[in-house]
Amino acid sequence: MAAAIEVSGLTKRFGSRTAVDSLELSVPEGCAYGFLGPNGAGKTTLIRMLLGLTRPNHGQIAMLGLNLPAERAAALARTGAIVEEPRFHNHLTGRQNLRIIAAARSSEAFDRIATSLARVGLGDRADERVKRYSLGMRQRLGVARCLLSDPGLLILDEPSNGLDPAGIHEFRAMIRGFVDEGRTVFLSSHQLAEVERICDRVAIVDQGKLIAEGTLDELRSGGEKLLVVGCDDADRALALLEGSPALAATLLASGELQVTLVEVAGDNGRASAAAVNRALVEAGLAVHKLEPVEATLEQRFLEITSRLGEEPEPE
Repeated sequence: MAAAIEVSGLTKRFGSRTAVDSLELSVPEGCAYGFLGPNGAGKTTLIRMLLGLTRPNHGQIAMLGLNLPAERAAALARTGAIVEEPRFHNHLTGRQNLRIIAAARSSEAFDRIATSLARVGLGDRADERVKRYSLGMRQRLGVARCLLSDPGLLILDEPSNGLDPAGIHEFRAMIRGFVDEGRTVFLSSHQLAEVERICDRVAIVDQGKLIAEGTLDELRSGGEKLLVVGCDDADRALALLEGSPALAATLLASGELQVTLVEVAGDNGRASAAAVNRALVEAGLAVHKLEPVEATLEQRFLEITSRLGEEPEPE
């Protein structure tokens, strides 16, 4: 599959601090791709390098099959982007702001203004001044601005900031609609639950390095395997399982146990789950529940990032 974004050995330093460190990344065309990491992990720095706003120290970048910086103009003509909070002329209406952008692009961009506004849910607010827009409405207008060029690639940095729950639901459907049309959406976000609902693949970065990458199922399956156990004597079961060096058990508020399983030879923890059940039954306990815990993207994110709780560095 062709890559919408391809970076190799990409490095960016600010003085003695390395914001992006020999990054290797390939984003397939026609997918929603989540880009995650703690504050200061290098997410916005990468986006700025993709858009030519920051020059890398080392490495190569290609977007939509075009090499940067040599073919940057051609690549950006087919790319729409929001970096941090989108900026507009507050004294003008949403429609007037888009007309200014269209004037710098092409006559076809003018023809897309009405459909772009409708696409992001601003059709009935397009003729209000932007100074009256909420943050969520400004984010929507930013996406509408991206659509004026009919982009094959959308690069969105925290695009759902300021949206209420209904707006987030609409945004989710909108992104999936872009993918269904064959566009690629590169989405940097802190809202892990939304990334989990929207994206086909996810990359996690920390300290400027790629820590994990893959489909959601691949990332979730790489974490700890947990099992909730219910039986007639949870305290006795806990004492029994704590005696095993291969298992870690915790008593839950519900009176059940959560057991961390050992994965052997890629069996997804099944052998360990069977061993837990056998040990409890042989000890005379009545087991009425053995339920695997479905790992979430948030759990995996917390497991594999290394700097949570530290002072974040500016990007």
